[in-house]
Amino acid sequence: MTPVARGFAAAFLAAVVWAQVPPEDLRNTYTPDPNTRFTMPHYGTRRAWGERRNHLRRQILSAAGLLPLPDDRPLRSHLVWRSQSNGVRIETLLLETLPGYFVGGNVYLPVKLSGRAPAVLSPHGHWKRGRLEHQASYSVPALCVNLARQGYVAFTWDMVGYNDTRQTPHDFGGWREQLWSFNPMGLQLWNSICALDYIESRRDVDPRRIAVTGASGGGTQTFLLAAVDDRVRASAPVNMISAHMQGGDPCEEAPNLRRGAFNVEFAAMMAPRPMLMVSCTGDWTRETPDVEFPWVRAIYELYGAAGQVANRHFDGGHNYDRRSREAVYAFLAQQLLRNPAAVDLTDHAIEPLNDDDLLALRHTRLPSRALSYEALFENWRKTARAQNAKLRTRELRESLRYALGAEWPGEIDMLVSERRLVLSRRGRGDRVSGIWIPGRTPPALVVDSDGADAARLKPAVAEMIGRGRFVYLIDAFQTGSAVARRNRSSSYFLSYNQTDDAHRVQDILTALAFLKRQAGGTPELVGLNQAAIWCLFAAAVAPVSVDLSIDLNGFSGSDEEFRDRFFVPGIQRAGGLSAALKLAGGRAGAD
Repeated sequence: MTPVARGFAAAFLAAVVWAQVPPEDLRNTYTPDPNTRFTMPHYGTRRAWGERRNHLRRQILSAAGLLPLPDDRPLRSHLVWRSQSNGVRIETLLLETLPGYFVGGNVYLPVKLSGRAPAVLSPHGHWKRGRLEHQASYSVPALCVNLARQGYVAFTWDMVGYNDTRQTPHDFGGWREQLWSFNPMGLQLWNSICALDYIESRRDVDPRRIAVTGASGGGTQTFLLAAVDDRVRASAPVNMISAHMQGGDPCEEAPNLRRGAFNVEFAAMMAPRPMLMVSCTGDWTRETPDVEFPWVRAIYELYGAAGQVANRHFDGGHNYDRRSREAVYAFLAQQLLRNPAAVDLTDHAIEPLNDDDLLALRHTRLPSRALSYEALFENWRKTARAQNAKLRTRELRESLRYALGAEWPGEIDMLVSERRLVLSRRGRGDRVSGIWIPGRTPPALVVDSDGADAARLKPAVAEMIGRGRFVYLIDAFQTGSAVARRNRSSSYFLSYNQTDDAHRVQDILTALAFLKRQAGGTPELVGLNQAAIWCLFAAAVAPVSVDLSIDLNGFSGSDEEFRDRFFVPGIQRAGGLSAALKLAGGRAGAD
């Protein structure tokens, strides 16, 4: 062994860390779901939280299929019907949020309106009648009528699959849609962004005074919209923010959405803008005064803005009832009205509104250019391809990295036992085990879909070892000695957990980062069998140069091939094979 090789091996042995490498891979034993009780993380500085906030914003947009957001989003609104009731004016309209896709909604306005008024967006929850629902415990018309009486322009629109918005069902999507991040949550978030675009564009609205409020599933849309769009100046999510229940509806879940995250963090992204958290004793927000609210307030304190967030807690069941609405009226008045003391903030009873006055499709048909579900999905894919083709290298790499959930690790702990080397990203609880063979640097990282022992028997690897190269052969996630039981049956598994293939890419990055820090230079990355695809995507998102040696064995990047050989939600939306080849370079694709 040469002096360099001996020194490299000695450095490995000197760096043995026993306490930090877990005995089991946490990725197999901890698979969160909507009902997991999440632990509140600690962010000690405004900068630390700011970095986390920026990361979460991109993660939400990626899961929604909106990373990056479209640069040009022309919005068409089609006024269908005007009516007057309960002392306010009501406009019924269709918004074309995607070419050929129409969302129904209602604008409630004061009878007399001079100048520009503040506006309130109100996404509805999962009550059966959606934006038409009017009962004691929950009423969208009562909320919007009273807001209009108080001087606001109030806008409510359909969830996907509700009332006028029929071109997609409320629950849609399979494996192909997952590859392209086409899902109900993302489409609803996009509709919310477009609703904000629309209300901001109205001549009777002051764009500097726009708020959003909704309950239950509408509460989810409230804090997701506020998290990704700073045009929301005040928000009031009602009976939704919880550390132990995250949603559980198709429009509240999406692959990769809550990967390492949960709703309380999403809600705190509103800071330091004003927010009222409304909660009650009879649902999953029952702990808000003692658990969720103090943590969110601590985030506001990082900005010196603890007074900008408040909690109102009521005795009762899941609702957006009169008491909750009046709490929101008082909050919005302080944030948005010029003279709140002059406004009656009582929730007055309303006469039931006629469905014919609220539903667009009672008066008109969808325009002839309205598209079928399949045509909408095809347009989504076409638009994604065109957008990806314009992205700069940094943006393309970011899109792929968020789809994969991949990171270039910070601190890496290791454990050496005879010829086995086990790595773990500090604080992550994962394990990357493999065989290490001392030799000359730069090192070679070898990954085989059949595991490290199988790779060592391959002639090309044996020759590499025979030439005296330093070689590290790993058992990537769920291969070789890393095969273990993993419960994938939990509800909305992919919303909270990565696929095996995504974890394999991460293991390769972890090993590359370790070798790069130990040996320097440009490591060689060798991918054998199916692992060639894993290595390609690892090289594509790695922030360092890699000498890539792979044979893709005919992999052409079709949806079916990604389903069968490398299933990662969002991978096609992020550019798929063409993006990986562009970013990775090297000897990729020789087949």
